[in-house]
Amino acid sequence: MPQFGLGIYDPQPDQDIKQAVLWAFELGYRLVDTAAAYRNEREVGQAMRESGLAREEIFVTTKVQNEDRGFEPTLRAFEESLRQLNTDYVDLYLIHWPVRGHRIETWKALEKIYTDGKARAIGVSNYYIPHFEELWPEAEIIPAVNQFELSPYCYLPEQLDYCRQRGIQVEGYAPLVRGLKANDPRLVKIAEKYDKTTFQVLIRWSLQQDAVTIPKSVSKSRLAANIDVFDFILSAEDMAEMSTWHDNTRVADDPMDY
Repeated sequence: MPQFGLGIYDPQPDQDIKQAVLWAFELGYRLVDTAAAYRNEREVGQAMRESGLAREEIFVTTKVQNEDRGFEPTLRAFEESLRQLNTDYVDLYLIHWPVRGHRIETWKALEKIYTDGKARAIGVSNYYIPHFEELWPEAEIIPAVNQFELSPYCYLPEQLDYCRQRGIQVEGYAPLVRGLKANDPRLVKIAEKYDKTTFQVLIRWSLQQDAVTIPKSVSKSRLAANIDVFDFILSAEDMAEMSTWHDNTRVADDPMDY
């Protein structure tokens, strides 16, 4: 699984998702994170076909939406995602949110999808420790990935440590906090030190948490800037300072509300 990729959550009607994914592939991105709820799996599939890249060069993630939770509904939803993506497998299939009452049945469906060879890996999204503690007595397969909101402003090290101790890869979304913290003077000061943008510093912080990182953009220039983060390393001191900035700023729901 690449450590860096493209998230395409909640595109606006005037945004050309297929073109954004094609630009991303041109720039060197190989991981694309979509979901049934985003309503853009078809555009992702079109970009995959038109890119000229071999299917095995692309790592595509999609997710079962809340409306399709449960065993049989999840199986049907997965087949629809395959149809939309126009592929015979996905690299990673996730439970999008830990909706009460259907978590175990939905996970059992993902286990079947995995054992049938239709997903190369399965995992969860927005799972915190209580959700995992409910899952363990019933699970036959440990989730390969847990994707949740991660930035210095939404930093819960106990969640990261819990996953690391169990061999679950952390994947962080919304590393740029949708621009809400772009002008934080503390962040600006660190960015100036490295001659980088504040967004690039946020992405680098997430990468140095050993998290797979999927910033969202549909702009070619921003896509290029976002991937230009492999020529510098934040010092231990700067990493430690940024890890004290948690103020529970979220751009998505709190998983504990589910």
